[in-house]
Amino acid sequence: MKHGKKYKEAAKQVDRSVLYDPADAIALVKKTATAKFDETIELHIRTGCDGRHAEQQIRGAVVLPNGTGKTVKVLVFAKGDKLNEAEAAGADYVGGDELIPRIQNEGWLDFDVVVATPDMMGIVGRLGKILGPKGLMPNPKAGTVTMDVTKAINDIKAGKIEYRLDKTNIVHVPVGKASFEEEKLQQNLEAVMDAIMKAKPSAVKGQYLKSVTLTSTMGPGVKINTAKF
Repeated sequence: MKHGKKYKEAAKQVDRSVLYDPADAIALVKKTATAKFDETIELHIRTGCDGRHAEQQIRGAVVLPNGTGKTVKVLVFAKGDKLNEAEAAGADYVGGDELIPRIQNEGWLDFDVVVATPDMMGIVGRLGKILGPKGLMPNPKAGTVTMDVTKAINDIKAGKIEYRLDKTNIVHVPVGKASFEEEKLQQNLEAVMDAIMKAKPSAVKGQYLKSVTLTSTMGPGVKINTAKF
């Protein structure tokens, strides 16, 4: 992968042989986030899990105390009173069957999170091939299949993020924006790491956290000392 001049300059400030304390890593990542836009700060957690085994899967959600810094658009599949409840709670889009062809045939995907009441999952299931690969399929573990649509929407709007293992057994999650104060990023990072530690599958043998790297959208990765968790 070829990197530009800005990236190379930023990378010189990071000592790749050092495992940084979380606070130092945050300060360094903020310093090396030099793009013209407000970069997202991301955490990449390489685990010792083997995601091919169901009992070693990690999946869940956590509300970041200081939000993600991003405006999240929520689509809710519901019917009856739950439609009005979702609208009142601030969902961006609300509907039922009529939304299926829009997504299937017109490629409409102008939303970031999908919430569904359990009685709508039969309909939403038809969208599995479209929503699944994009990580948008509602899931009970992530709290996005629920009758309490108000709580689901409030949590998402407040900064709730989902985490799950990818095919290479790494969890990728945002912890805020480069414009956030260091303390707020640290609180968000701690909330994520707390959730990941609690989600450790009992079937995992050996080292659970192989490496934890903090990075901005365009900047170099900074390795964090996992002993801190």
